[in-house]
Amino acid sequence: MSEEQAAAQEQTNKAVNIQKIYLKDVSVEVPGAPNVFQEQWNPNADVQLATTNSALGNNAYEVVLTVTVTTKLKEQTAFLVEVKQGAVFSLEGFTEQELGPVLGSFCPTVLFPYAREAISDLVGKAGFPQLLLQPVNFDALYAQQMQQEQPSNPAH
Repeated sequence: MSEEQAAAQEQTNKAVNIQKIYLKDVSVEVPGAPNVFQEQWNPNADVQLATTNSALGNNAYEVVLTVTVTTKLKEQTAFLVEVKQGAVFSLEGFTEQELGPVLGSFCPTVLFPYAREAISDLVGKAGFPQLLLQPVNFDALYAQQMQQEQPSNPAH
């Protein structure tokens, strides 16, 4: 078998399977209600993202994407919504080196639409206009995180 055939065979033995997707934790706070609903709606939203993962055994991993949205009117918090969207992924055929990008980028990319939908629903149920979170490039975020974690090597 040639090197190209071996590489192609290795790629076909890789698989990502979703075993379960679930809301792990949800929080909605409207600290200024009902007065906040009397204000002119010109919000400033801050969106924070975080991911964690843990090995469960038998090639299964839990990945949790946390999306926190804090929306303010002037200096007053109109609402704060946090969603922890979790999933169990079965990962087959990946090397230890390949697991990082799969768990840190690919899996959060799968989870984000679920978290975005949950946040949109919760914001509406809290009495506010629809909130549409923009797509996120988790590949770029993962690369940035890896760059920040590498120790700086000053040139000699």
